[in-house]
Formats: sequence, C-alpha cells, structure tokens
Amino acid sequence: MTSQTRQLFGTDGIRGVAGEFPLTQESTFLIGRALGHNLVRTHPQASVVIGQDTRESSVWIADQVSLGLASCGCQVHSAGVITTPGVAYLARSRKCAAGVVISASHNPWTDNGIKVFSGDGYKLPDARELAIEQEIFALLQNPERVASSAAKPPASLPGERSLRRAYIEWLQGSVKTDLSRLKVLADCANGAATAEAPELFRALGIQATFIGASPDGRNINQNCGALHPEVLAKTIAQKRCQFGLGVTFDGDADRVLFSDADGHVVNGDAVLLLAARDLQSRGALVGSVVVATTMSNMGLEIALRNSGIRMLRANVGDKYVLEEMQKTGAILGGEQSGHILFRDGEATTGDGLLTALRVMEILARTGKPLAELVGDLKVFPQTIQNVRVREKTPFVQVPEIQLAIDAAQSELDGNGRVVVRYSGTEALARVMVEAESEERMQALTHNIASAIKNALGV
Repeated sequence: MTSQTRQLFGTDGIRGVAGEFPLTQESTFLIGRALGHNLVRTHPQASVVIGQDTRESSVWIADQVSLGLASCGCQVHSAGVITTPGVAYLARSRKCAAGVVISASHNPWTDNGIKVFSGDGYKLPDARELAIEQEIFALLQNPERVASSAAKPPASLPGERSLRRAYIEWLQGSVKTDLSRLKVLADCANGAATAEAPELFRALGIQATFIGASPDGRNINQNCGALHPEVLAKTIAQKRCQFGLGVTFDGDADRVLFSDADGHVVNGDAVLLLAARDLQSRGALVGSVVVATTMSNMGLEIALRNSGIRMLRANVGDKYVLEEMQKTGAILGGEQSGHILFRDGEATTGDGLLTALRVMEILARTGKPLAELVGDLKVFPQTIQNVRVREKTPFVQVPEIQLAIDAAQSELDGNGRVVVRYSGTEALARVMVEAESEERMQALTHNIASAIKNALGV
C-alpha cells in the first residue's frame, strides 16, 4: 500500500458487510494476525480482551480474529457479548495489550466491524491503524507466509462471565446517589446492552422495564434503540406518568439517547448541556469548557454561553472529540448522536451505560424532571440529508458542489450553519443545514444534496 491514507480503518474501526472483504473468513483471520504482530513487537506475551455485539456474524468474526491473534502468540480472553466501552474498560483495568470489539454499532445486522483499543483503553491513533493496515495487505499478498496456529483460543461465546461482571461492578461503583425512586423504560436495541444493562440497573435498585432486549442475531437496531428513539418516546407518551425517563442505547451501547416523561426525544446536545451545568454547579467543570462537534446545534452553543460555558467544536467522531478534550484539558465532550465522554473518572471512551447513570444521578439529586432541566435549549431548525455516493472526492475538487455550499453559507450570513462531510463508515455524503426558518433550511439542503447527487451520486 503506497498511499498514506487508511483504506480499511474509518472513523470507528474497520467496517463492512459481513462475509465480504474486508470481513471474510480469511481477511478477519489476517486482521487478527496483523494486530497480533503489531502487539508482540512491544508485548511479547501480549494479552488481548475481545468482545462482541449480538449480530449472528459477530461469533465467527470474533473466532477468526482470536485465531489470528493466537497464531502470533497472543493470549486471548473473550468477554462474550459486551458493550464497546466495556472492552475499553477491561483492556485498561486488566492491563491488556489491546481490546478488540466485533460490532458495527448502529449499522444493519448484515454489516459488522472490528474496533481496536490500545492497552490504555483509548482508540488506536491513525498512524498505528495505518501500520496495521500495511501489514494486513502484506499478508493478503503473501498468504503462504501465514502459518497455522498450534494453540487455538477457546470459542468466543459465551465468554468469561467474570469479565462482564467486573465491568458492571465498575459502573455500579461510580454511582454515589440513590436511584431507587427512578422509574425508567430502557431500550437495549437488541444489542450489546442486553448483556449488562438489566443486571446493572437491578443492582442499583432502579425501577426499570426493558424493551429491545430479545436479540436473535438479526434484529439489532431494527425499529428500536438509539437509531429509532421515536419508538421509545412514543411508548413513554402512551404510558403517561408510568415512566419518568426513557433511555435508549445503540447496538454496541457506546452512545445513548433519552426521552422525557412527555415522550420528547432528548439528544446528545441536551445531555451535554445538562451535564455541563451539573459539573459547573459543583465546581468540577475544568476551564468552563465543553467539546462538541461540527454537527451540534447552534442552540447548544448559545445555551452554554448563557451559563458562562464555552463550547469548542471538533470533527465528527468521538475519537476526534477526545483528542480536542485532551488538548484543551476539557473533562466533558460529546456528539449530538449520544456519544458522551466524561474525563473526570476512569472512562476513556463514550459509554452509553455510564452516561445513562450520570443523567439519572442528576435527576435524582435535583428532584427535577428532564424536560425542566433542558427546557431553555432553543434548537435551531436542523436537517441532515444523506446522499449515497460512488466515490468520496473532496468537495473542493467538484466545482458545482463547492458552489452550492458557498452559496448556502453566503445566504445564511452567520445566522445558521452548513456542514457537508462524508460518512466515516458508509459511502454517504451528509448534508447538514441549520437556519432560523424551516423553509430556508429545506431549500438550501435540497440545493446542496442535488449538486452532490448530480456529480457523485450512485
């Protein structure tokens, strides 16, 4: 591979259709082997923890990656079905050389992915992902160099219950407030949260009812979870006064959205506002600063400013939010999609379960409903339109697209925002427009999306 641009790793690991390259039987073994090579250079007796979500393909992919790791002499410990942040926690707390997660997060069940954490619990830096990629391609070109493994690791399922239990106990220990009065409806997206959320909430005395908690290998994210928060919100509204809070996770539970008691969806922007004010009220918001992304609504920026809190914007992707937090010393950051990062404790990545507990603690301490605590967040009308593309040519290299973007920004003249970017995990261009009026927002979005479709559309 001559280019210094990553071809396999996107903003959240390697992702694709299960059974197709780079997620075939052969390539997933070689990915494990390439990672193993990378690890044993600095950790000759490398120990790796691996976990997976509930997709039917996660089992064989985890088994193949584990086999590849073992072929290099790595000791592989499977946590079975566990959340992505659960693996990050275990990699760090068990002093492993790395943590591996088999999941495609919010993608359909037919997709899957491989995410890798360093031994410190943080996602791999781009340069290291590139080095592993180069090794993967080298192995693909010279398969005869790959020796069969003498020592095979145990099957990835059911995994070691003690690992999952350690993660649950860590989360439980982070709570310092009595949550037993809370009545919560939780949607586990038929994903990884089904393995930990019920036991965790029960241990904390939370009065929780669960939906989306019957995974069958193909129903992950299907009309449930954070991909469809309106489902949970509608259920809350129909059962008025029965639940004070709705909590909905995505497939690997690294993000979470909420519903208030009236059935209104509460996204990551509102959670950032809620958490920032809580930390500030306790004198714990270092630098009075919060890191959001280019997708966060202008209304959040204004609400934070009114509370004396400065908002910085990072590129989309919790990896890039974290980089900005580390650079500025901020202890709170996140995305509108529900990835929230707290750096005032041991967490190293977005954790939906941890975020849910933090929100519940704020509600329990204040005695106020969620709607009241975020009621002054005035959201600018915002829309995001996805356009499927055949290639990800930089927009500045396509005159008609750049012209449409420039025209929209000129028309808004500071009273709104335009963000046009490619998805890091799919062949999509995302057009986001915020404006003071719905009509203007829709017109500008249509103009840009049409330009992209005409020039690069499938």
